[in-house]
Amino acid sequence: MTIAHEEAVIDAAAVDAIFAEARTANSFAGEVSEEQAQAIYELTKFGPTAFNSQPLRVTYVRSDEARAKLVETLSPGNKAKTASAPLVAVLSYDTAWHEQWDKFLPVYSAPKAMYDANPEFTATTGNNNAHLQAGYFILAVRSLGFAAGPMTGADFAAIDAEFFPVGDQKSFLVVNIGQPGPDAFGEAKPKFAYEDVVRTV
Repeated sequence: MTIAHEEAVIDAAAVDAIFAEARTANSFAGEVSEEQAQAIYELTKFGPTAFNSQPLRVTYVRSDEARAKLVETLSPGNKAKTASAPLVAVLSYDTAWHEQWDKFLPVYSAPKAMYDANPEFTATTGNNNAHLQAGYFILAVRSLGFAAGPMTGADFAAIDAEFFPVGDQKSFLVVNIGQPGPDAFGEAKPKFAYEDVVRTV
């Protein structure tokens, strides 16, 4: 037991499944149903984002044709595990996320003007908050009993050209999802200690 287990308001098994014993998988087995795929997003959406903006968009790649096109954009070491994963998600951000303001924050629309006036700021905000949501997405996958294999080894410009050709989304992460397969996990890698990365001022 660690101090995290002792202080958590969820039980130790949940702490282990989501954080302490969860690992990035490199091989996968089993199936991920449509209902389970939906549940992943239903948990993801509750994580906080700036102005409740929720810029993350999820593209689940299920068809053989789409999977083959995605695999071609990946780094060599990522191709085989993505080709065989039960479910693959391409995470992206909505490039016009601020145009949904009346849906995600209808009671306070004043800040929208600064995004309308500054496309670069809009893109940065969308990208940063979608990355934040990607963390929630991975934890949601784990909380449903699956392993996640997030990857940045990909040609994201090629993914965008194939899956988002009109430019309405920008991809940044590919996530394999499923039960861990044979030899899914390598040796556990060291993590920094509290004293290494935290200071109080």
